[in-house]
Amino acid sequence: MKIAINVVLVLIIAGLVYLLIDSIQEPIEFQAEKERRSSVVIDQLRDIREAQRMFRDIRGIFANDFDTLIHVLKTDSFNRIALIGDPDDPSGDGFIRDTTRISALDSIRAIGLDLENLPYVPFTDGVRFYINADTITYQQTLTAVVEVGIKWKEFMGPYADPTYRKYDYRYNPEGVLRFGSMNNPNLSGNWE
Repeated sequence: MKIAINVVLVLIIAGLVYLLIDSIQEPIEFQAEKERRSSVVIDQLRDIREAQRMFRDIRGIFANDFDTLIHVLKTDSFNRIALIGDPDDPSGDGFIRDTTRISALDSIRAIGLDLENLPYVPFTDGVRFYINADTITYQQTLTAVVEVGIKWKEFMGPYADPTYRKYDYRYNPEGVLRFGSMNNPNLSGNWE
């Protein structure tokens, strides 16, 4: 009888030790996975922001969808203006502007952007970032604006449940990881 009680007590102690270790391990795993996933998604958002800047340099506005963004960056080109001579020359001879066109695709390749996977959120099965672009009047000037992002729950996988908020009070699966704003000409990310 005494041996049976000791065995039961050992099993209870082992169970409690397991629960204690699991309760410590779960928040650590959540934070590590949250950092890993958000870091990859932020890198993708930075690439999209750079692609949008290039699009704006070509067209003067931001792209409202990824198909247009990718098509223009693959097929269009940038103007490169070189000044020949001295614009400050007092003799009046001035200078000459030499304008050449440079392929946008060459620039994309040079900085290593992957246009084919640009719209797709990492850690998902083909979910795309949302993208909004428009022009607004900001301080009496017509200005192009863009906002691109994704809800946390879309890329957090098994950690998309709101119960994980107990480990990080700032975590909100319904919150959006994004850059830009539709209200002002700001391209900052909300992670910066």
